[in-house]
Amino acid sequence: MLNLWDPHAGIIWTTALATAFLLGMVHGITPDEHTWPITFSYAIGSYSTKKGLMAGLTFSAAFTLQRAIASELAYLALDKWFTLGSPVDYVVYLVVGVAMVWAGRYILQGKHWHLSLRRSHKMEPNRGATVNAPKPWMPLVHGFIAGWGFGAFAIIIYTVLAPAMPSAAWGWVPGALFGLGTTVMQALAGALFGWISQRLGLPPEATQKVALVTAGRTLRWGGIAFIAGGIIGLALPKFAQLSISTGIHVHNLDRLGIAFILVVVSVMGIGLTTLIQQTRYWARQAKSAQHSLQH
Repeated sequence: MLNLWDPHAGIIWTTALATAFLLGMVHGITPDEHTWPITFSYAIGSYSTKKGLMAGLTFSAAFTLQRAIASELAYLALDKWFTLGSPVDYVVYLVVGVAMVWAGRYILQGKHWHLSLRRSHKMEPNRGATVNAPKPWMPLVHGFIAGWGFGAFAIIIYTVLAPAMPSAAWGWVPGALFGLGTTVMQALAGALFGWISQRLGLPPEATQKVALVTAGRTLRWGGIAFIAGGIIGLALPKFAQLSISTGIHVHNLDRLGIAFILVVVSVMGIGLTTLIQQTRYWARQAKSAQHSLQH
């Protein structure tokens, strides 16, 4: 019987491969700070089901490559740095955060977008603002960087599943299968987010603006949250490791701590809030324009 919660060393290699793929699916569907904020941003910014699917696939392809490389390193016992654990994760937070802020600035063209202090214009774009669609390679970069994050899933792959392989020629396979399992779920999530942005009920130009502003703000402010999380983790590790136990024996759901907070802040606090605000704003604009034409 497969044990996705606590697989032990010594399992046969075929079981290890099945475990790797199923763990990847769990990783892809549960709230994970290394995948959800980035997949949401690029998929929602695609304003298309097909493009959202491609964004999820692109991100996960790079993530899969990284996990395959790290899995091979673990088999070859070249993974000593993995034992550093949390500090590695916090450094990854910093790097991912910087990359997110840069991507958000690119999408929003920073000098044209602002948060006004006036209540009536809060979270609204400047007149004549421009936005850029993200480049296809951006999710690739984020996927490869985020893959170096260190958590329960990585520990299982590097210390149990990779060493169970029969030879070095197979050392990379558990990481690759884990990445493919993640890809399945992230591609579906990307398609869903893209579908949502496509079904806002707004004119095409407004839909594009809503989608790209949502993506840009999620990346920019989510990136700042990641940088803050990395700094706190490195400076105050004991504080950063505080968490609440849920009693659920599913990784990413068993304890709620800084990782869960980053997901909530990025996707729900920034992403969904911006999506709702921007949709309402452009719906009012469309209604006002229609009213003007009728009179």
